[in-house]
Amino acid sequence: MQIRDLPFPDPGTPDVRSGLRFLVWLGRRQLGGQFASLVWGLLHFSSVMALPYGVGIAVQSVVERSGTALAFAGGLIALAGVCIAAGDTMLHRTAVTNWITAAARTQQLLARRTAELGSTLTRRVAAGEVVAVSTSDVEKIGWFVEAVSRFLAAALTIVLVCVALLFYQPALGVLVALGVPVMALGVLPLLPRATRLADVQREKAGRATELASDTVAGLRVLRGIGGEDLFLDRYRRASQEVRRAAVRSARMWSLITALQVLLPGLLLIAVVWYGIGLVGDGRIDVGELVTVYSAVMLLTYPLRHFEEIAMAYSFSRPSARRAARVLALERATGGAPGVAGTVPAAGDLYDPATGLLAPDGRLTAVVCGDPDAAGRLAERLGGHPPEPEGLPSVLLGGVALDELPLETARTKVLVQDKDPVLLSGTLAELLNVPASRAVSAEAALAAAECGDVLGALAQASLDEDPATAPITERGRSLSGGQRQRLALARSLVADPDVLVLDEPTSAVDSHTEARIANGVRTLREGRTTVVFTSSPLLLDRADRVVLVHEGAVEAVGTHRDLLRDEPRYRAVVTREPEDGSAAPNGHVARKGEDGGPGAAEAARTAGVGTGIDIDIEETA
Repeated sequence: MQIRDLPFPDPGTPDVRSGLRFLVWLGRRQLGGQFASLVWGLLHFSSVMALPYGVGIAVQSVVERSGTALAFAGGLIALAGVCIAAGDTMLHRTAVTNWITAAARTQQLLARRTAELGSTLTRRVAAGEVVAVSTSDVEKIGWFVEAVSRFLAAALTIVLVCVALLFYQPALGVLVALGVPVMALGVLPLLPRATRLADVQREKAGRATELASDTVAGLRVLRGIGGEDLFLDRYRRASQEVRRAAVRSARMWSLITALQVLLPGLLLIAVVWYGIGLVGDGRIDVGELVTVYSAVMLLTYPLRHFEEIAMAYSFSRPSARRAARVLALERATGGAPGVAGTVPAAGDLYDPATGLLAPDGRLTAVVCGDPDAAGRLAERLGGHPPEPEGLPSVLLGGVALDELPLETARTKVLVQDKDPVLLSGTLAELLNVPASRAVSAEAALAAAECGDVLGALAQASLDEDPATAPITERGRSLSGGQRQRLALARSLVADPDVLVLDEPTSAVDSHTEARIANGVRTLREGRTTVVFTSSPLLLDRADRVVLVHEGAVEAVGTHRDLLRDEPRYRAVVTREPEDGSAAPNGHVARKGEDGGPGAAEAARTAGVGTGIDIDIEETA
């Protein structure tokens, strides 16, 4: 696998039973790259360890005044240098390829899972954790995957060197063979504590990232209520906790590093002390002592990879665990009765859990007193996982949406929630969405009353073309109403078979809302549209209005009929108590306050956009 071949056509199905299993799965998916890195690593490390043999021959040739041996030593050292350069270059190349490949595969898996879960992801996993997994955790996972092959090359080289020294000079070879395992495993008792400290650091860093992302997302609101200092102080405390945790972790790793230097140093002292005695006794030559000394000294280089693999695993293990937890999330199915697997051409949208029916080709408005319940119902109508789980699936034309492939369900039903997201880019890119092409961008923008938005974008564009004007991330450069209308235009351009809108006009004024209601009704004529709202302007233009109370349909009718006959509906729409009474001409009065100012205000609210002429004489 080459970097130029990324992204993968199919990143595969990961093993997410645990973080370690996920890491093993990633490594197995790129065995070719791991093997290449192992081969180049063996060449590099072996060439490095061949230098002491050449140096030893050179020293001994000088002692013996042998020009032939000296020339041989020079050729051996030159060959080792060439192999070191080639091996190091290709090892770095293959290692980086393995790193990027593992990270890219993980990112693709996370992106695929995010697209499958949609807005339910952030309800099941904190947004800050999703950000941490998609950024820093991906890098650490890739680091461990690529470090495995380098570690194996280093470990095999160390074994080969120890075996070679046993044959080359048994007396010193035994000492080295006994000392190397102590050097390699001497820091092992410290690794569990280092791992725990690394986990604490990652956990605190994840919380700080979550706090920062939430603060940035709500910066406009924070400024409005003067809460910047409060949240700044919270983030300052969180960042200081991260700093202290990082310092504690760094101290432990510095101790491990110090031991990695100390233990080889002690082994070198033992080799020199014992070797000098052997030279004095005439049992070995000076060149042999230099060879063994140089080999032990250079062994510290491959031994460093023992520390690196321990550090990489300590940091990647919690990252892999978090990634596996996100990737293990599944799109729940309701298991409702229905004809599963077939794709409905058209039909009524029906929710068996609440009894809500949206007839095919009609504009249905849904009134729900609980905004959170309304949001959950809107998502369920789009085939998203039911909450609470176990609810029956929504049916479109008799077919269970939860049983359809995700891509098919989303082409049939589009849900725009109450807080739609605008991605950064230009207006043309924003409206370039999968669509039927039956609705032009101009028609959608006109229906969503985006004239003033286009004017503002034209001023921000270099060529005064609103289509090329930049839109910042989440549309933060726009007002709430402008963001809402652009999101509505995007949904209208898509022109799905069924469009579900959750409070699409909550941030616009009443005059604009009235024009949007007319525009949406006209543009969506003959298409199934469901609008969750309590606005009389939208309710009056719906073909039918459904009142949902405590998870069940309470009443169905037109806005005027329900306003007159249903106290609970009137309470939600007019903000009046349920025990208020409604006069036949649309007047709504508080009990005990007939004709008072409160009744007048309620009547105005109920009558806006309904076509009912209200003439109330206010009395003191």
